[in-house]
Amino acid sequence: MFELPSGAEIQSIIASLQASVGFFIPEIYLSLLFMLLIVIDLVAKGRKNNLLAITTLVGLAGSFFFIYQQHALPAGEFFFGMYVLDEFALFFKYFFVLSGMLAVVITMADEQFDSEVKSIGEYYALIVAMVIGMIMMACSSDLLMIFLSMELVSFTAYILTGYFKRNARSSEAALKYLVYGAVSSGLMVYGFSLIYGLTAQTNLIKISAELATHGYDPLVMIFSTLLVLAGFGYKIGAVPFHFWSPDVYEGAPTPITAYLSVASKAAGFALLMRFYYIAVPHDGHAYEDILGIDWLSLLILLSVASMIYGNVVALWQKNVKRLLAYSSIAHAGYLLLGIIVMDELGTQATLFYLLSYFLMNFGAFYVVILIANKTGSENLDDYRGLGKSMPLAGAALTVFLISLVGLPPTLGFIGKLMIFSALLAKGSLYMWLALIGIMTSVISLYYYMLIPLNMYLRESRHHEEKQLSPGMPAQIFMAVLMILTIYFGLFFAPLSDFAKYSSAMFGLTLH
Repeated sequence: MFELPSGAEIQSIIASLQASVGFFIPEIYLSLLFMLLIVIDLVAKGRKNNLLAITTLVGLAGSFFFIYQQHALPAGEFFFGMYVLDEFALFFKYFFVLSGMLAVVITMADEQFDSEVKSIGEYYALIVAMVIGMIMMACSSDLLMIFLSMELVSFTAYILTGYFKRNARSSEAALKYLVYGAVSSGLMVYGFSLIYGLTAQTNLIKISAELATHGYDPLVMIFSTLLVLAGFGYKIGAVPFHFWSPDVYEGAPTPITAYLSVASKAAGFALLMRFYYIAVPHDGHAYEDILGIDWLSLLILLSVASMIYGNVVALWQKNVKRLLAYSSIAHAGYLLLGIIVMDELGTQATLFYLLSYFLMNFGAFYVVILIANKTGSENLDDYRGLGKSMPLAGAALTVFLISLVGLPPTLGFIGKLMIFSALLAKGSLYMWLALIGIMTSVISLYYYMLIPLNMYLRESRHHEEKQLSPGMPAQIFMAVLMILTIYFGLFFAPLSDFAKYSSAMFGLTLH
């Protein structure tokens, strides 16, 4: 029979919630920012797009103050073990807020919004909502919170993908994203239900302890593993859960494509690392069941398939956004290599690679937007001769593409070097994975360099070679991103140290 909690128990619950709120200040602040943007959209008259954009930028920048203050708080779980604060979570809080700010900046540069929508309305509020959801994904330590935060991110992403309602490509992309997202969420929840059935726990640490203490049915565990991996694999865009990526990336507004390819992917990896390193029982590297299948083997399979498939299929792409979509699938494979290593060095390499991918991918999409503003096209053939008509854009895009390949002296080279070094440090068994990573990077060199080839070595189909200027603010921002990509490729110690500091939690977990 159900018993009501006593007065003392209620007071204990209230006291626990009050203590937990102090660890939740950045999320509360961002929620207030979300509501403020909704109010401004309802109250402000006339052209309010710039007001909303500036408010979002200033508001997101203000959240850094509250996130920085959390460094002084003790690491641990709160809200009854559903949420966690540690160095790893703080890394992703900075990452997602900065991603949201860059998404706003490149939205302001995208002239397609002027022609496709009359009022940008709730667009910026949805970006803030997505930032909140991704932060919650990185901080979740409970199956229920994982599901709720993923759904918050997914629903906002569906709306933002189809934001150009009169554009058939955008509507199609949103519908495909919704269908794939619903299926993957259903599979993941079913996997969670099986894990709960085995352990009667939803907290990741308690799940791990329960599995280690009382064991588990191998057949049920591998089935639940595959289902959970389907949910995580969809979020990071890894093969074979990648089917939504090319169509969604091509049809979505370009700022949202950049946002999904960087921030949403990073949120998926944050969740995957926390779940894999904490909840999954490890014996040496990973548990093995009666079928001889384990998490390590599954992740290796996903990584190799993503690197090969993403890079090979990108060779045939003629649309630049679609090309970068398949490139994003390949980069999911490289990031998985760091998780496969499963130690502090591998975690540090993964976090560093995410930082490098953040800079070079946002930079590449920003230049693609500026070029589309002037040419009205995202087709590779229409990039012919742009090296002369848009010299700075051509130079910046070339630098970002060289970084995506992983060539010196760019930040992308250091990112891949750290990933491959972490693999080789584990011994000869991991050498073949590093070799596959290097070989697929060589393949990517071909399709990435097709873009500079068109810009510099092929003549424009139009006889006039007039200069196409994207404007001084855009050129300054583009130059800053390009310089940072090279600068941190030469002086990478600050980013490396930050990644090492943020991976300290996993060092304690694994040892």
